[in-house]
Amino acid sequence: MDPILYTILLCVIVFGISLGAAAYMTWGERKLAAVLQDRVGPSRAGPFGLLQPIADGIKMIFKEEMIPTHSNRWLFVLGPCFFMLTACMTSVVIPWGSGLTINDTFYRMQVTDINIGLLYLLGVVSIGVYGIMIGGWASNNKYSLLGALRASSQMISYEVAMGLSLIALVMTTGTLQLGEIVRQQDGGFANVVYQPLGFLIFLICAFAETNRAPFDLPETESELVGGFHTEYSSMKLGFFLFAEYINMFISSAVMATLYFGGYNFPFQHELGLEGNALAIVQSLVFMLKISGFIFLFMWIRWTLPRFRYDQLMNLGWKILLPLALANIFITGLVMFFSGKLG
Repeated sequence: MDPILYTILLCVIVFGISLGAAAYMTWGERKLAAVLQDRVGPSRAGPFGLLQPIADGIKMIFKEEMIPTHSNRWLFVLGPCFFMLTACMTSVVIPWGSGLTINDTFYRMQVTDINIGLLYLLGVVSIGVYGIMIGGWASNNKYSLLGALRASSQMISYEVAMGLSLIALVMTTGTLQLGEIVRQQDGGFANVVYQPLGFLIFLICAFAETNRAPFDLPETESELVGGFHTEYSSMKLGFFLFAEYINMFISSAVMATLYFGGYNFPFQHELGLEGNALAIVQSLVFMLKISGFIFLFMWIRWTLPRFRYDQLMNLGWKILLPLALANIFITGLVMFFSGKLG
């Protein structure tokens, strides 16, 4: 198979998996919320409500599209599109498996393994806030604008601590390539063993970056009606909601990749599996790890109450930022005295 054709095909598959995962994560979250609240959840559309995401998608497409009269029409349309695009772009550097052999040619299960993969992730995540800002500002609605301002300040605040938590990881691994980070965790301990504090900081920041409860201040209904997407309807609202779930899916994949071995799993080489069979099992294990993190996202949403905005900012700047800096300092000391630094 032509390498360019394979890359295009892999892009389509990854984007399709991301969209499908986002669709059925809505069903999973509603089912989990129903269990926690002693309800039934989706049950009418198909067996166990499995067709509910399809029904929701059809409803979104055929709903009446409302664009406020005094809004900036072009930016109003651009906002959700840009947010959706940046959400999908992050998946291209994630290694979904070790690789497949087709007609004696080895193909990586990763769209691209650039040597600045971590910087690419941080860069794309940081520009994702523009979609929210554009949508909130273009709506010409004070609640939307306040939600957009909250989202931007929240994302900027927590991206600082997130980036610093990754510096300690880069110090221990010596690389920015996600593929190499995963390969280093094959046959040894996962990075969470060496960087437990860094993982905890990254996890909390991931909740804030995805605007998930208890950090869902940009769209809190008790204060801002719906936040930055108050004026949106039809599929434009669907893009914002889909992008949130895609971000949650990708954040789970990134945490599994950086701190929990990615597609590697204990005793994988003792099973006697080789080649494509091992790659398929590894990909399934990787999806199980991602599912575990998604369950954590949903569990916390329906368990913990929402923060006040001043508490949110204090946590980011006064607690997580000093902890991230302390983690870098401690990591440097440990590496220096163990002979791995200098």
